[in-house]
Amino acid sequence: MTDTHGRTSSARHILRREMPGTIGLLADEQDFTEMRRYRTFTFDDHQAYLRQAEALLKSLAAAGGHTTVALFDPEEYAEFCAETGLEPDTPSSRTRFTAELAATGPSVPYEGQPLADLVPDLVEEAVRQATWEYASSVLARIGPCTLCGQDLGRAAFARASYLVARAIDTIGEGVHHWVCSVPTGRETLLALLHIDATDPDTVRLDETAAMELTILLALAIAISKPCALVLRTVTPDSDRVYGWRLKDERLEQLTASQVFDAYCTDASSGELKAPEPGVEYCTAPEVDDSDPEGRHQH
Repeated sequence: MTDTHGRTSSARHILRREMPGTIGLLADEQDFTEMRRYRTFTFDDHQAYLRQAEALLKSLAAAGGHTTVALFDPEEYAEFCAETGLEPDTPSSRTRFTAELAATGPSVPYEGQPLADLVPDLVEEAVRQATWEYASSVLARIGPCTLCGQDLGRAAFARASYLVARAIDTIGEGVHHWVCSVPTGRETLLALLHIDATDPDTVRLDETAAMELTILLALAIAISKPCALVLRTVTPDSDRVYGWRLKDERLEQLTASQVFDAYCTDASSGELKAPEPGVEYCTAPEVDDSDPEGRHQH
């Protein structure tokens, strides 16, 4: 006699293992506290909740499943329920929202790492996506120049793309860690780019990260905000820090003393920090920005 039920259960188990899943995580204690207003959200201790979440992730990984972790934001959840007409105080609504996060929200894959390591990566991914969305939306809304009719957001992006390409041409061999920072008043927006140019014939970089850095530089150009591009280059023989600042849609070299002051000043307190041993703070190479299309002149 054929065990149809057994074969069906086994097939379902295999299918379940091969279906990717997403867990919406309340990484912040304040967000966790906000969710406790819902009667059907039964957790009452954030640390216990995180331990249970980590145990669940481990069990899913042990079963061979692939799971991503997304940041669950209570405010976005409430807005989602209002827009879709869902009752927010139900587990099914939270599941629907988590499925939405899987498609559109910031997430990181669970690969067995401790939750204490995963959460900072998840928060960083959320900040990265928020920065990208903010900069892109501002560029899209700027509109045309009142004098020449040129789309200012598009022109700023074209100029930023040219400057990034020319800067990459100047940096030479090594492993490069590039930070673009744009202060907006309330906070400083950041974009990070890692470039591996250890092979003189091949420059390897993450195209998405390069696009994010370019978008942020374009934002600074479009709305005339200060912007700094700081690079740390590591080779077998040296560890150098240098950079540029945006001025009149050009990259102006920072002096060695300016780079030293920037790197050796605590961002929160403003007090000087000891320089890192073995790090050389130097003047950046000059960037050839003589684009034949030039800068926007109006």
